[in-house]
Amino acid sequence: MKIIKFKTNIESEEALTKVASYLDKEESISRWHVDTESKDKLLSVSGTDLDPHRIENVVQQAGYKAEIIRVVGIGGKDL
Repeated sequence: MKIIKFKTNIESEEALTKVASYLDKEESISRWHVDTESKDKLLSVSGTDLDPHRIENVVQQAGYKAEIIRVVGIGGKDL
């Protein structure tokens, strides 16, 4: 399992709801979380066969920005 972290501009509950409808449809994602309290509004995504660029595109389709900042290797359970 991989965990990928993205810097985003997802700042509100309304934005989270909108992005959720897109991220929840992505089959390669098992879990995701946005820390709206962090400076970088970190989106953490875990799953198998994750394509970071695909996730960036999914977030962009929802109307927001995502920039890859870190990929964590196999085995991590915490987002």
